[in-house]
Amino acid sequence: MKTLSIDVRRAEPHDARAISEAHRLAWQHTYAGIIPHRPLMQMIERRGETWWRKATKGPATLLVVDVAGTIAGYATLGLNRARALPQEGEVYELYLRPEYQGIGLGRLLFGEARRLLKSLGCNGLVVWCLEDSEHADRFFRSNGGLDFAEGMETFGDTSLKKIGFIWR
Repeated sequence: MKTLSIDVRRAEPHDARAISEAHRLAWQHTYAGIIPHRPLMQMIERRGETWWRKATKGPATLLVVDVAGTIAGYATLGLNRARALPQEGEVYELYLRPEYQGIGLGRLLFGEARRLLKSLGCNGLVVWCLEDSEHADRFFRSNGGLDFAEGMETFGDTSLKKIGFIWR
């Protein structure tokens, strides 16, 4: 019987290519039909391997979920950027490759991100997602998020509503 290893860890520069691929696949799957095609593709193309290599050394913390040597997804986190909200931490992004969704890896990765922020002394956290992203909305609600704030995000000529979920 083989044992499958699953590890959530900080990303390292050598993970950049795999994170870039996870980002591309996850964003295409998540946002097709929500974000207009051209702005979506421009956003994905800006975040190639070089961008992610720099991100592993940047101010935000970058976690990956590694399944038997494959980067299944990633999360970026740090201090809350919305100063009007009292929550001190923020999960900026949390994405999984489509074939790894729905099996508990998102919950695992999100739990590790929350624990890390708490260990760094952050009281509460916020996560933003597009209102039209039903999977993200359902995920954050099922993980205890409270729909607390609203905002707008512009993609090309299209403005989309976003929801801020908080955890106290």
